[in-house]
Amino acid sequence: MFKTRYWISAFALAATGLLGGCASDQQLGTVGGAVVGGAVGNAVGHGSAVGTVGGAAAGALIGNEIGRQSDQRNYYYGRNPYNYYPNNGPRY
Repeated sequence: MFKTRYWISAFALAATGLLGGCASDQQLGTVGGAVVGGAVGNAVGHGSAVGTVGGAAAGALIGNEIGRQSDQRNYYYGRNPYNYYPNNGPRY
């Protein structure tokens, strides 16, 4: 029988995967960063709630920033087609 934390982890992974289709990179980065940060904080803090919550908060901030930069890059390259390789690469 699974322990409670395994069910919570499985649910969090399933929810992240299901929400991935309708979310921006910034939102995915925030959720992914919070999950990874919470796991790292839990490991570093030896299972303490403060370490887990602090790691999740730090991971969410870092993931949010990385996702925001990815969204901006995708927006820029989507609006300016000449930055895409087939349009400005070598012509054979």
